[in-house]
Amino acid sequence: MSRVWTAILLAGAGTYAMRASFIVAARRLATVPPWADRILRQIPPAALAALIVPSLVRIDGELDLWQPRLAIGVLAGLVAWRTRNVAVTLVVGIAGLMALEAIV
Repeated sequence: MSRVWTAILLAGAGTYAMRASFIVAARRLATVPPWADRILRQIPPAALAALIVPSLVRIDGELDLWQPRLAIGVLAGLVAWRTRNVAVTLVVGIAGLMALEAIV
């Protein structure tokens, strides 16, 4: 077996072991303090916002607060806030973006 394949297999095994260790540790930490639970519940929305907001305000690498995508993003955010329904939010956001791109 070549050195490259050995390195690939070792890297894969290391990656698998690192990910599996978190799953094993999570089972042992099934009861977390309430303050940690509150913090952990904020991670998915924060990560989602970190992924979405730059695509709404930084088109072509430039900060642009007066662009149509941002308006559709705000509309989708309002729909999500009022309905708390992911499917409705996605439909409104995609339909709004498609309509806006058809117009502009």
